Amino acid sequence: MDQEAKFDIFKSLHNRTEAFIMPNPWNAGSARLLASMGFEAMATTSAGYAFSIGKRDSFAGLSRDELIANATEVVRACDIPVSADLEDGFGDQPEICAETVCIASEIGLVGGSIEDATGNPDEPIFEFDLAVARIRAAAEAASGLPFLLTARAENYLWGRPNLKDTISRLQAFSEAGADVLYAPVCRTLRPSEPCAAKLINR
Repeated sequence: MDQEAKFDIFKSLHNRTEAFIMPNPWNAGSARLLASMGFEAMATTSAGYAFSIGKRDSFAGLSRDELIANATEVVRACDIPVSADLEDGFGDQPEICAETVCIASEIGLVGGSIEDATGNPDEPIFEFDLAVARIRAAAEAASGLPFLLTARAENYLWGRPNLKDTISRLQAFSEAGADVLYAPVCRTLRPSEPCAAKLINR
């Protein structure tokens, strides 16, 4: 199956009414095992890969080259759509996020997520305008490619349980061109508790 066909399947999974499950292979072997179990798509995991090679899942612990090499092996190991954990886009600047999306598409990935977490414990989340600019650049890079971009608002993962800001970020990411929106750990729309959101624009 070629990349365009995988992209069409991946997009249709997001547009259908019922939910679907995407498991996280950490290498080519686990990808083949999961594909054999009938999953319709899968997504790489930076944590799973890091732990499998004895490293920490951190911005300093894994390079873009390492994760792209691992994702390449996963894509080649199975014949279903694969999306990727692209962490923070592997750089603060919007143009680096755009470059990462292009590289991801070149190796056959049909989607990927970019988060607004910085990796800096003192300032764990990118400032709002920069976070939006990063997603806009990534979305512009993905435009015309067989690639669905997921924008992650990570407040709740980093001790910032601010529902209003999280929703504002997701809305801004959507306007910037993200195809899918995700707020990890957020489980409800009640202000006192952690929510999740998903949206396809194209």
